[in-house]
Amino acid sequence: MRLKIGLLGGGSWGTTVASLVSRNAPITLWARDAETVASINREHENPKYLPGITLPAALTATTSLEEAVASADVLVMGVPSHSFRGVLEEAQRHLRPWVPVISLTKGLELASGKRMTELIEEVLPGHPVGVLTGPNLAREIMSGQAAASVLSMEDEIVVRALQPVFHSGLFRVYTNTDLLGCELGGVLKNIIAIAVGMGDGLGAGDNTRAGLMTRGLAEITRLGVAMGGRPETFAGLAGMGDLIATCTSPLSRNRHVGVELGRGRHIDAIIEGMNMVAEGVKSAPTVMALAETYGIAMPIASDVFDVTQGKRTAQEVFRGLLRSSVGDEAHPG
Repeated sequence: MRLKIGLLGGGSWGTTVASLVSRNAPITLWARDAETVASINREHENPKYLPGITLPAALTATTSLEEAVASADVLVMGVPSHSFRGVLEEAQRHLRPWVPVISLTKGLELASGKRMTELIEEVLPGHPVGVLTGPNLAREIMSGQAAASVLSMEDEIVVRALQPVFHSGLFRVYTNTDLLGCELGGVLKNIIAIAVGMGDGLGAGDNTRAGLMTRGLAEITRLGVAMGGRPETFAGLAGMGDLIATCTSPLSRNRHVGVELGRGRHIDAIIEGMNMVAEGVKSAPTVMALAETYGIAMPIASDVFDVTQGKRTAQEVFRGLLRSSVGDEAHPG
């Protein structure tokens, strides 16, 4: 029996995953925007988020949440963190029991500090939960370039059963049972990407970028392990792999925010000019709260928090980096 998939969210990554899944299973994509839905169904294009890219004819879209959810054997959540809970609560009325729910969202809920899988468990108790994460830039994948991702669920039997749904040609999907670690890797790397972008915007070189990425990965790993993740997860696709892609690609939204901050623009003006969400900006306050809760030193994340909150400028942060004290590389600081 072929599983039917419902995917909620018509952004660039949701549309990309829906396109990949359409090769393996019947899928219905839900989006609020009627023009986006009409364009996907008639012109096989998402002009708002993936202009110029032809989508598979097998991919169908709808503005009816019930249509996408009611017959789904697997539900995939591709909506931003700030609307994740609300969409889940809408979907709850139509979702059959025990249907697995997979998150594509690399963010935290601002009010509660919860990860998206924790929201799923709260709103939809009893449903198996998972994440699809890794170094996955939507436009590259839709252009036919090879990429690797991780499907993570705590139940090894369920995750292996769902792996073929997402694995497709040059899009290689691996499995990992460290759900917390995989999800945190995707959340935390966005903040480091903003820091790297700030350096790029200020004209810093490759040495600076390498230093920020390496020390940033150390921060990510410290917090992730303190919260219960496995160290090796952060050295894999969900950690280092995603960090490299997000920190170096001109397609990265979070790096873009950092670049513009480095050039002296205010965060509000940057966000206003974007039609896609940079989750690192939204996650920074929650990440700092988690760092304080677990007693973890995260100086790079702290600097990003200050700049995105308007407390300091990117220039001030980077001058401070040059004056800060140094210690043993293997220890926090």
